[in-house]
Amino acid sequence: MAIRTIRVDEDPILRKVSKSVKKFDNSLHELLTDMADTMYEADGVGLAAPQVGVLKRIYIIDIGEGLVEFINPEIIEADGEQIGDEGCLSIPRKYGQVKRPFTVKVRAQDRNGDFFEIIGEELFARAMCHEGDHLEGKVFIDMVEGDIFEEVLEEIEHENPEMPIDAAQQLATEITSDITNEITNENGETHEEK
Repeated sequence: MAIRTIRVDEDPILRKVSKSVKKFDNSLHELLTDMADTMYEADGVGLAAPQVGVLKRIYIIDIGEGLVEFINPEIIEADGEQIGDEGCLSIPRKYGQVKRPFTVKVRAQDRNGDFFEIIGEELFARAMCHEGDHLEGKVFIDMVEGDIFEEVLEEIEHENPEMPIDAAQQLATEITSDITNEITNENGETHEEK
């Protein structure tokens, strides 16, 4: 249908709590289609409605196994732990290590209002948590453990494949050391201060 503008960085809508969907109609179907088109155009694996300026409890995910649409999602079980890199279409060119559950069970509605439950592990579990955070006005940088890196680390690793990862991370930290001072959470604290 249409590619929507992805809200980025300091856009205040990214910090607002989304409202439940009550109407399962053509406008919802159009939004879901537009979100999918927008996500695929941006090479993302997930997208939440607030990221396209709509404060509704909706997100979509496709980790390569087909598109799943979640309306009014709720995590009903979470188990285990994983720590891994996360990035976000709304926080371009930045990423960091985030701790998430290894397995997540979500109850949601589909585009017709029918309830379903789905279990995800690893990347799928991470994506459900990440997109769910958007519905609560949170972004991944709020939960990063350690430094926030820009894509410069990927460039360093690509250009220096023999460089040990810790040396590459140190170099990336030096290059992007001002990022943690620029990005603050809603309390005004830098992530280094936490």
